[in-house]
Amino acid sequence: MQQTTILPVLDVRELRAGGERKQKFLGELAEAARTVGFFYVSGHELCQLQQEVMQLSKRFFDLPMEEKLAVEMVNSPHFRGYTRFQGELTQGKPDRREQFDIMDELPRAHFDDSDPQWWQLVGPNQWPQALPELQPTLLSYQRALTELTVTLLSAFAEALEQPSDIFAENVAQPYTHTKLIRYPGADDNGDRQGVGAHKDPGYLTIVTQDEHSGLEVLKDQDGWVSVPPLEGAVVVNIGELLELASDGYLRATYHRVVTPPAGVDRFSCAFFVAPQLDSEVPLLNLPADLKAQALGPSADPENPLFYQVGENVLKGRLRSHPDVAKAHYFKRAS
Repeated sequence: MQQTTILPVLDVRELRAGGERKQKFLGELAEAARTVGFFYVSGHELCQLQQEVMQLSKRFFDLPMEEKLAVEMVNSPHFRGYTRFQGELTQGKPDRREQFDIMDELPRAHFDDSDPQWWQLVGPNQWPQALPELQPTLLSYQRALTELTVTLLSAFAEALEQPSDIFAENVAQPYTHTKLIRYPGADDNGDRQGVGAHKDPGYLTIVTQDEHSGLEVLKDQDGWVSVPPLEGAVVVNIGELLELASDGYLRATYHRVVTPPAGVDRFSCAFFVAPQLDSEVPLLNLPADLKAQALGPSADPENPLFYQVGENVLKGRLRSHPDVAKAHYFKRAS
């Protein structure tokens, strides 16, 4: 049965149509991003790839544990690979999920001790030998989601009365991150933190869900609101660096994932885009009427935001994966 939602659903075909249809889309996009920071996007032509990725995700998590541990993230200074159940932390607490992370497929960056540590984020992915189809399919999906993100960033620029290419330079080679996730079910007596409440880093996040709900967003006046899967749509939310760039006109919103009930496994694919690591977040010069509606970027003393992108990305990776940090980063500092 088709689920319903109180969040906006935007059809990207309206953006591409131009004229009045495009202008209406831009107005709805700006309103959704300013008021809640979460919305659905349909009309994206990703459905076939989505199905292939979700099927391969289930096959990956069904692999024997030794196959998954052969590509365990702790082996990678670039934070790529498999993370065991409760191996990632949010707000210092373990999340009830297992996952597989990739970024762009790149050679390992060459740097010395005088260079910033975030250069170590650049490098190759790990791929399971038992599932060779995963690499080309997941990389293809990552490229397709990158293209959709660039389209949406251009639309945000126009909605904020900026040049449409104002983000183009620092997303010419963006930092992309794709995460396959399995949330095993549990009874109601235990900890329900599939993922703890948090805001996403970077510019934008695009989430592909299976048929099971679990994602929730903290909405003004309404509290925690379900973000159920909608057929043919992906979920998009604003990241902290886009909030920073827009002086808080575009909102990064707290969200979480609740563990599914016992006997149910929930699968999703989360895709994150930040500007390229060696860039800084641009500060948009908003017109007066829009600036008056901007709330200013949120301030969290436990999670300071940096304008330098690589520094910001590495901060989040180190906090979420202390085992990788200990194996590849903290020892360098000592």
